[in-house]
Amino acid sequence: MPSEPTGDRTFEDKAPDEYVHPDLNPYLKLHRSWGRPVLTADQAADQRGRWHEEFGRKAPFQVEIGPGNGFFLSGMASKFPDQNWLGVEIRFKRVILTAKKLRAADAESQARVCRYDANALDELFGPGEIDTLYINHPDPWPKDRHAKNRLLGPKFLDRIAPLLASGAEIRLKTDHLINVEALIEAATGHDAYSVLGRCDDVSGLGAPWGEDVRTNYQRKFDEKGEPVYGVWVRRA
Repeated sequence: MPSEPTGDRTFEDKAPDEYVHPDLNPYLKLHRSWGRPVLTADQAADQRGRWHEEFGRKAPFQVEIGPGNGFFLSGMASKFPDQNWLGVEIRFKRVILTAKKLRAADAESQARVCRYDANALDELFGPGEIDTLYINHPDPWPKDRHAKNRLLGPKFLDRIAPLLASGAEIRLKTDHLINVEALIEAATGHDAYSVLGRCDDVSGLGAPWGEDVRTNYQRKFDEKGEPVYGVWVRRA
């Protein structure tokens, strides 16, 4: 049996700074009333193991953790409309910003965005359901005392391994070497993964996996002349 879905009420415990009265957070109201491409937590969890039904077709399933303002997700969904796309975002406002980008890009049929915790992906996806997992600019939590809060690491790879199809890929872009080192170290020490490539200047040299869309964070670092790194990992 799948674990109990992390519904909207559950987020009162998981993200108290986000869960506020609807009159104070208009994005909470919008997130519930928007309709497709927005899915509430309960709606998203209901798709576990059958996401192809949500899209009305079987196609490669591409998932982005933390789409932020939606530049990357809308760009990729527009570039590859024959694939199914999902953004998993914790903040109400960013869910709506992403939905607006998808609407503007006319990508609502092939893309969805839901509000969910990235640490509970097993509540959203069944075994082998994800074909590519994109992780763009995760919080590095650079101080040692905050290391336990970092997304990337052996425990994360353990949790998502059953959700990734054989040959599925993890594609990371980050502005922090901590994230690069964490993913490479975790993947290298894990029997289920192999590192396919690394690039220390995605904007200048291109992503190691080829086709890509520049994220909003990437644009900001490009303007400052600072590098954005890329790591490419494959599930066995």
